[in-house]
Amino acid sequence: MTTEELYELMEDSNLGYAYVYEQGDNEMHTDYMFKMTAENIANFIGKNAYAADKIIMTDMCDSLICESIYGGFIMNCPDQNLCREIIPHLAPIQKGELEPNEFPVATRDEMQALWDAEEEAVMRAEFRML
Repeated sequence: MTTEELYELMEDSNLGYAYVYEQGDNEMHTDYMFKMTAENIANFIGKNAYAADKIIMTDMCDSLICESIYGGFIMNCPDQNLCREIIPHLAPIQKGELEPNEFPVATRDEMQALWDAEEEAVMRAEFRML
């Protein structure tokens, strides 16, 4: 993603993490960040349904949003209202009636690089003031 796209992604207060545990990775996971809307959650689960043993999605404070397992099945979703919003988007993907839609997703490494660059810029500005 470009720096501009990363900044646009960060503008939303609904940003969260998706931890994808892929098959055979011995509990190693890849971290992604995106806007945690019902539609995005469904599309992310659908896209990774057969590549991931488990997907855990949290908000920025690491509170559980939902968890899915191989096949794209939701196993845990504490907010039942959100779960009812996800299912109409996810069911057609699970049935093969729809392909998962693309939407902005950043890796945690991309976001960390942006945050590191911002921190470096702030430190440089502070040094110039000395």
